[in-house]
Amino acid sequence: MPRKLPSRQELRKQVEAAEAAGLDEESPKKKVKKKKAAKKRATRKVKDAVPERKRLVWVIYTATLREETRFPYDQRKQAEEKLEHLLAKGKRTYFMQPVKELISGEAAPVPVEEPEEEKAKVAADDADSADENDEDDEDKEDEEEED
Repeated sequence: MPRKLPSRQELRKQVEAAEAAGLDEESPKKKVKKKKAAKKRATRKVKDAVPERKRLVWVIYTATLREETRFPYDQRKQAEEKLEHLLAKGKRTYFMQPVKELISGEAAPVPVEEPEEEKAKVAADDADSADENDEDDEDKEDEEEED
């Protein structure tokens, strides 16, 4: 059987009696913990992605989309001259088109020309090695004659 619950009137009488006796002040109260205000999380700024830099170049293609040559954007006249030369040269079809290409963080490699001194040294080394080969050949020929 279900248990009988006390009525509100009875509960009220008990509370008034406790207040009159002073039990309410002496009874330990439960400490109510205050909830700390939720801290707002600091939002980090997301760096905008740096757009990749591009440059425009003129590219001459064959009819089969094979790249023939490239020219910097400021050399359009030279590109057009090359296109006319290729068209006049043969039966193939060529066309020119601007293309945007990525610029990497590094500078484009520039072909380094060797100074004249180094070229002379390289040529001298080649000549020396050729002379040595000639001497070896002569020594071999002399040995063959002696045999």
